[in-house]
Amino acid sequence: MFGIGAPELIVILIIGLIVFGPGKLPELGRTLGKTIREFRKVSNGIMEDEPVEKTAKKLEASTEEKKVDESAEPSGMVDGKDKQ
Repeated sequence: MFGIGAPELIVILIIGLIVFGPGKLPELGRTLGKTIREFRKVSNGIMEDEPVEKTAKKLEASTEEKKVDESAEPSGMVDGKDKQ
């Protein structure tokens, strides 16, 4: 986890205990956990939205191609009248 081993983590927890006290430490842990969870949720949402945008662009491009193909086909009309 971020290159932090057990000894470093213990030192960080001891410093946190000294600075914030034993009463405040659980509350800080909960707040930190919620913040990390929310950050992950948002970052996963962004990653999921990216393929949707790419798919929408592909769909738009294929729709444009279809419109061009349809306009290039002969319609069977001559001067606004059907061929007979």
